[in-house]
Amino acid sequence: MDLAVPGTATRYDALLVVSFGGPEGMDDVVPFMENVTRGRGIPRERLVEVSRHYALFDGVSPINGQNRALVAALTAELAGAGIDLPVYWGNRNWDPLLADTVAAMARDGVERALAFVTSAYSSYSGCRQYREDVARACAEVGPVAPVIEKLRGFHDHPGFVEPNADNVRAALERVPAARRDGTPIAFTAHSIPTSMADSSDYQAQLLEVCTLVASRLDGNHPWALVWQSRSGPPSQPWLEPDIVDHIEALHAGGATDLVVAPIGFVSDHMEVVYDLDTEATGRAEELGLSLVRAATAGTDPRFVAMVRELVQEQLDPSAPRRALASGPRFDTCHPACCHGPTRPPRA
Repeated sequence: MDLAVPGTATRYDALLVVSFGGPEGMDDVVPFMENVTRGRGIPRERLVEVSRHYALFDGVSPINGQNRALVAALTAELAGAGIDLPVYWGNRNWDPLLADTVAAMARDGVERALAFVTSAYSSYSGCRQYREDVARACAEVGPVAPVIEKLRGFHDHPGFVEPNADNVRAALERVPAARRDGTPIAFTAHSIPTSMADSSDYQAQLLEVCTLVASRLDGNHPWALVWQSRSGPPSQPWLEPDIVDHIEALHAGGATDLVVAPIGFVSDHMEVVYDLDTEATGRAEELGLSLVRAATAGTDPRFVAMVRELVQEQLDPSAPRRALASGPRFDTCHPACCHGPTRPPRA
């Protein structure tokens, strides 16, 4: 599952977009959540309770629509650059599932493919688990499955940083001019167990991106990296503070406005539209604090072009490898990095 050694050229037949997946109707919600939580022993009654979040959106997560738009944009971007690679799409948790997509690739004669994972940061769930997902899908398909190599990490690539900076700038412009300078920014990312965070560069990479984005803004804007979407039991330590707790602390400190930038996500999905646009925004409204949420990178042309650049790096050993902070990563996983969370014993 590791990339070819930088400086060597390899022939590829396709690009595979790998993502999390999401339901597209209320009948999908509980089966989808069962896929997400498989092996964790979470009662079905709890899944039904959480599924009420999805009911606010008729059971439709935005993530699949976002991925369809990304696949279409990538298809056009590659063709425009003269790169003849069909673009496939497979998910970890919902249709189109990775095993089904890998089987279709095999039927189409694909022998070697590159994979773009819609996760910008190092962690078990954001990197190593996707590698395991792809390996499992290939094993299910069998000997005819293509060899699939993951594109390198991109958290500090200009094609990710610059759209996020522009989106934060646009959000700040929605704050009344008289109060804009000094408006705090809360950069958010999905909380993960501290045991998972300790074995990866997750927090360090997020802080790099926050610093890069903040440095591109005008004015004085104190910022913090905070967390959202915790799902573990209270006995298991997760990264803190939570965005809602942060909102309450800012309000207690006299803040009147806040820009929230979901820097940990490449596109909108349920953790953005519910946890931020619904839950966090609702709490801010209760407190009388004005909250503006910045957009995600989505299908910004610079983000789409970034993926094309990552592909070109693999097709042409002399292609430039752009990065703004820690330098290009080639995603050769060390055996000790990004291990899964240590789960607390059941009572």
